[in-house]
Amino acid sequence: MLLHQISGVMFHQQSIWTNIRERNYTFIECYTHALLWLCAIAPVSFFIGTTQVGWSIGTGEYVKLTTGSAFMIAVVFYIALLAGVAFIAHVIHWMEKTYGADSDLEHCMVLATCTATPLLLAGITGLWPMLWFVVGVGLAALAYTVYILYSGVPELMNIPADRGFMFSTSILTVGMVVLVSMLASTVVLWDLGVAPSFVSA
Repeated sequence: MLLHQISGVMFHQQSIWTNIRERNYTFIECYTHALLWLCAIAPVSFFIGTTQVGWSIGTGEYVKLTTGSAFMIAVVFYIALLAGVAFIAHVIHWMEKTYGADSDLEHCMVLATCTATPLLLAGITGLWPMLWFVVGVGLAALAYTVYILYSGVPELMNIPADRGFMFSTSILTVGMVVLVSMLASTVVLWDLGVAPSFVSA
């Protein structure tokens, strides 16, 4: 049901946001009905793409990862995505009073889930991990995520549009910080042994 409403958010948002707000999805339902599947798209796709097709920046030969290293990276990536959405939901809940919203953690989790969906769906590009293709689709998904965020916050949080704009900007800033932090954490993970291992030519 939640996945159906998320798809509705992406195409005819105003009426769907009201339905979502009134439905009162739980934190667990966000995971079992949507996130467990959506967050798996990118790790599974990149596992297949980097082991079977190979990674390329657009010139030269394709480089493949070993199955073992690709699997470990995919598992860590999956856990990071699941945790990242929950963290953003908690931050939204922490900030909401500042902007006059009076919602619960569950609604904040639904908002985080809905707005993250385009980026999570864009993970399918991992099946063909060509750099320009992945970046291009990723940027388009990011733009649509921003659109959903700015249109959804006033509706789901039930606040005026001007406050919703400021709240959305704050959420977007936090989201970018989380993204950068996830990228930076890869350096630490490499030191712990979760590093790519390439197939010998």
